[in-house]
Amino acid sequence: MKKLNPFGVLIEGYGKSLSTVPLDDLRAIFEREHLVVLRGFKKLNDDKEFLSFAESFGEVSVWPFGKILNLVQQEKPEDHIFDNSYIPMHWDGMYREEVPEMQVFYCKQAPNHTEGGRTIFTNTKKILEDLNIVTKKRWEKIRFSYQRKMEFYDSKTSAPLICKHQEKDFSVLRFCEPPKKSDTQFKNHPGFEIHGGNENDLNYLRELLYDGKYLLSHQWMTGDLVLADNFTLLHGREEFRSGSARHLQRVQILGQERIPNPHLEYTR
Repeated sequence: MKKLNPFGVLIEGYGKSLSTVPLDDLRAIFEREHLVVLRGFKKLNDDKEFLSFAESFGEVSVWPFGKILNLVQQEKPEDHIFDNSYIPMHWDGMYREEVPEMQVFYCKQAPNHTEGGRTIFTNTKKILEDLNIVTKKRWEKIRFSYQRKMEFYDSKTSAPLICKHQEKDFSVLRFCEPPKKSDTQFKNHPGFEIHGGNENDLNYLRELLYDGKYLLSHQWMTGDLVLADNFTLLHGREEFRSGSARHLQRVQILGQERIPNPHLEYTR
């Protein structure tokens, strides 16, 4: 097991089966490190095998398309998740009735390392631990509202910037970064409003989210499995070359406690 910088761990399999890693140990490592990369293990045979591995961590969130989301560029995408554009920082499930605890990603096909497409994660627990008390007290008064309509939902969410972790006794940041206003190519801009703060707060927040002390950029290799803590981390995606072979799959694992999304105003 190798520590990643600035957080998370890499566990290399050297061709062994995933079954050689005890699930209780893997869960304990995930709880401690917030991000686990499993690399070089025996190839998964099919979607059923991937889903079986993911379900060993808990109940899977079910979407209109099923349990597995295929993240691959579409020919005529109507939303940025199916485009080759960057994806701003966000947390999963913010527009749904329940927020998943964990994402399990599987890389079916990695892009060439020169083509972009890294998935980025930022450790909001660590940001708040380092944040000066004056800024923290100011941020405690800030709330953001988000509105988004896409193929799978039409929802509005309003969340404080600083929230208590859904299951543990520490605070985290809840923020869905708006895309650049000047980016006319970005598919499906969500609605965004700030309450109790201003552009300076927004700029400083973004500066910290992308600071190398807190940001991990994961360069995918085919066969990688990544377990990511959706309650503690925010994540996004770098732009990648159009036509790249990049193909990820994602499954969301609901929390150990079934807690309704406290920030959801409506969804339809």
